[in-house]
Amino acid sequence: MAMRATAPSFQTPSLSLSSKLPLSPAFSLSFRPRNRRVLFLVSASLDAKPTVLVAEKLGEAGLKLLKDFANVDCSYNLTSEELCTKISLCDALIVRSGTKVSRDVFESSAGRLKVVGRAGVGIDNVDLAAATEFGCLVVNAPTANTVAAAEHGIALLAAMARNVAQADASVKAGKWQRNKYVGVSLVGKTLAVMGFGKVGSEVARRAKGLGMHVIAHDPYAPADRARAIGVELVGFEEAISTADFISLHMPLTPATNKVLNDETFAKMKKGVRIVNVARGGVIDEEALVRALDAGIVAQAALDVFTEEPPSKDSKLILHEQVTATPHLGASTMEAQEGVAIEIAEAVVGALRGELAATAVNAPMVPAEVLTELKPFVDLAEKLGRLAVQLVAGGSGVKTVKVTYASARAPDDLDTRLLRAMITKGLIEPISSVFVNLVNADFTAKQRGLRITEERVILDGSPESPLEFIQVQIANVESRFASAISDSGEIKVEGKVKDGIPHLTKVGSFEVDVSLEGSIILCRQVDQPGMIGKVGSVLGEENVNVSFMSVGRIAPRKQAVMAIGVDEQPSKESLKKIGEIPAVEEFVFLKL
Repeated sequence: MAMRATAPSFQTPSLSLSSKLPLSPAFSLSFRPRNRRVLFLVSASLDAKPTVLVAEKLGEAGLKLLKDFANVDCSYNLTSEELCTKISLCDALIVRSGTKVSRDVFESSAGRLKVVGRAGVGIDNVDLAAATEFGCLVVNAPTANTVAAAEHGIALLAAMARNVAQADASVKAGKWQRNKYVGVSLVGKTLAVMGFGKVGSEVARRAKGLGMHVIAHDPYAPADRARAIGVELVGFEEAISTADFISLHMPLTPATNKVLNDETFAKMKKGVRIVNVARGGVIDEEALVRALDAGIVAQAALDVFTEEPPSKDSKLILHEQVTATPHLGASTMEAQEGVAIEIAEAVVGALRGELAATAVNAPMVPAEVLTELKPFVDLAEKLGRLAVQLVAGGSGVKTVKVTYASARAPDDLDTRLLRAMITKGLIEPISSVFVNLVNADFTAKQRGLRITEERVILDGSPESPLEFIQVQIANVESRFASAISDSGEIKVEGKVKDGIPHLTKVGSFEVDVSLEGSIILCRQVDQPGMIGKVGSVLGEENVNVSFMSVGRIAPRKQAVMAIGVDEQPSKESLKKIGEIPAVEEFVFLKL
């Protein structure tokens, strides 16, 4: 099949969204492409205002913004039945964490509800799938509490170091135990900031002001921003093994769930002190109790817990070396007002028809477009997930190039959804952000991630929208050296075969493995029996192999074996694979 390269050319098709985004009778929405920019035009009848239901207490500044634009109904402490009754008369709903916005709410709205605003970061109490299905945008307020959370982190850091909470309780109990509560100094100590986003970087600034040496771990942290603050970016293991204090600011994702556990505690410097104002689930709480009892962790200061509120007999809460607060990270008057303003602005913008940057779900996609692109959407996200997992810890992902190969004309293939899914795969595994068509470009830009697109025009039938998708990450180190292409970038490439996404290239090696379950990549000396040896190790643990493919440079030279597995192998099994003499390197990648 002949190929000819063309300059990037991307156009937005003329799609009507008015039938896919239901509005109240007072509103109409039109969609017009103009000079490669998309315009969303909203008109409202002069005699009708939208109605916003505020179901939990919101700051006055936010309420004022809402009242200037809409009719506002402040009804607090509604039961589920009362909420479902009211919602059919509302265009927008604002909640905090105490109100559950279930599928029943969206069904009861009968299509009128256009936006749900969550006054805060987490959206666990909102049924996102139902919101998207009913064409309702969900927005949150992720930035207003940044300073408050950072200040609380520093407050816990200092209180822990000087035993403030314990000493206070002792004095109030009529004791005077000066010798018992001798603390440690912060100046000159090493603080590891785990997660160098908005809150983490603000904690770092303040810790530098206290005379601490600050290091940080975050795959997406811009090196120039870290240098400007005077912070050194390091890998995960270096961070936890060299720090005197560890401050957690990472989101709770499958990759970070219980990331501090028995294994990671064992790698820490004895006497380390830990602060957590992020998410409770990033710490294995039972393992933390064991580490405290063993003296590996000298103290912990915790604002968040896996279960909130924690049980009254919690060994962690009752531990003498633990300082605990009831999720106060955002609890300042200033932060509460900031959250109110941020969510009010997002809701008003959505009611005006604007695509909010803080949206956490995707708008409805035309059915015919989604049907055709569905397998490629899945392929795009999985290629992004594979590519980012190949990046070595400490490497900052900044430049990504996506190449689409297609026989279609440039104006006959809308790649916005594919680009959004690649962005989702790159960012979501280590972020609390929900990436979709609405916020993908904004989210990438916010993290300093530059994604460029190229089109390779193929000669042939345009029946299929795409022949392959290729993702390249430049200027990074790789956990799997063979994934580096001849031009120096991490490169993965995939195709859709019989409706199923397949990985077809890693670096310069051709492979063919279904992107279902997870993948083990091995670089090996090409010799007889290798497939059997690796398969035997996995078979002993009852790990089912779904696909296996070998790509090689030449017979008896180097080869890359890609193995699809249905279950995650144990660390012992992976270690046995690495100990096979002909295996030069390997990596496990979770999809």
